[in-house]
Amino acid sequence: MTKQIQFTKTGSPDVLQIVDVQIPAPKSGEVQIQMHALELNRAEMMYREGAYVIDSVFPATLGYAGAGVVVAVGDDAGEFQIGDKVSV
Repeated sequence: MTKQIQFTKTGSPDVLQIVDVQIPAPKSGEVQIQMHALELNRAEMMYREGAYVIDSVFPATLGYAGAGVVVAVGDDAGEFQIGDKVSV
């Protein structure tokens, strides 16, 4: 289990909730990254507020860009190895 910030309705920062989620093992061609830092930008704030060009799909999350460390690697995931520092 890990912690994730989600929201189930649009609105102010008060709609954000910290929830426990199960993270599945990476599939072929995927890696799992333990995030150490992430970016929140204006588009994501607009998404949370319901003012973005696409509708929010719930439960929704924020933080699509950031940096962390590879903690699991699926088959055929290229040259990635556990412990690699990455940005997404």
